[in-house]
Amino acid sequence: MYVAAREPCWNAPGVNWMKTLRHNAIRELVCQGLVANQDDLRRRLRRQGFAVTQATLSRDIHELRLSKGPGGYTLSNGNGAAQATEDNSPPSVADMIESFGMRVRQAMNQVVVGTVMGGAQPLAAALDYEGWPEVVGTVAGDDTVLVICPDIRKASEVESRLRTMLES
Repeated sequence: MYVAAREPCWNAPGVNWMKTLRHNAIRELVCQGLVANQDDLRRRLRRQGFAVTQATLSRDIHELRLSKGPGGYTLSNGNGAAQATEDNSPPSVADMIESFGMRVRQAMNQVVVGTVMGGAQPLAAALDYEGWPEVVGTVAGDDTVLVICPDIRKASEVESRLRTMLES
């Protein structure tokens, strides 16, 4: 449900209100029940007063980043009839190391993890979420995570654990 704080300005320049309303209708239809294919979606939209061509509907599906699987269309955030279970937990440290990790190196009571550009913050968030007892905290840049440990021994354990994940 969309709640506006004030009345929208229907003649605002640069805003395509019909497209916005149509996109909202598509989101609602996908979340409400099984939408098996584009023709089914087009028919349901027509019942709501939106007459669209196949080309327009294809563009809308692309812009909304809908995914089509064996159970029909789903939103990119996983909402939709085809989504049987919802997993709101963040990815694991192992998944993040596998996806973004490049190198691991210990520096005194700290471990420096190099990642691909943009990979540091998801990795740091995963480390923080998992709450490893040997990790005091993390600091993330764009491609580097600084993992702070209470002492050199704990840092060595963390480096070993992360290196094992990286090399597997």
